Amino acid sequence: RQLMMSSGVPVIPGANPPADDHQAFLEEARNIGFPVLVKAAAGGGGKGMRVAASEDDLRMSLESAQREAGSAFGDSTVFLEKYIEKPRHVEIQVLADNHGRTIHLCERECSIQRRHQKIVEETPSTAVSPEIRQAMGRAAVQAAEAVGYTNAGTVEVLLDTAGSFYFLEMNTRIQVEHPITEMTTGVDLVQWQIRIAAGEELTIAQEEVRQKGH
Repeated sequence: RQLMMSSGVPVIPGANPPADDHQAFLEEARNIGFPVLVKAAAGGGGKGMRVAASEDDLRMSLESAQREAGSAFGDSTVFLEKYIEKPRHVEIQVLADNHGRTIHLCERECSIQRRHQKIVEETPSTAVSPEIRQAMGRAAVQAAEAVGYTNAGTVEVLLDTAGSFYFLEMNTRIQVEHPITEMTTGVDLVQWQIRIAAGEELTIAQEEVRQKGH
């Protein structure tokens, strides 16, 4: 979060108060504005995540999230984020070589979920305009470059109903969802993983990335 903010990538308003200081959590939640999301710092996948709709809910949400985070990840540390209501979950595929070139290959939408686990992946997203796609792509490239990332990766964002998007996390690997990007862009991501690992330069320019089909 801190690195993305310093790199100019949009991040959901949040805070990381001392783990054992409920009053500090309460004050930060008031500053952010309810509802807030209590999230595990050491893992994802929906584990250790609770929504607190009001001050009365916060203590129970904190304790519950900390217990689950400790059980799932061996680390009960949690932090706060503004709860984005009715968001869309969108991820942007990136490729980066060892020679300073990073590109994005458009988005996949994975908003249809059960228990925070993805069920359906779709590309292109019907909620993403060309302007938002371009801005998301730029942000994904910025995020990858901020950490000196190489090879295939996925930057995940939340898209709100007003069209603003916020960095969520980066998956530093190929994802099981990658074939729909391959099918619509014609780019073999696994082949490029191998070529990049072998030291080759990316020969795909950003302006050459085009999606065909849905």
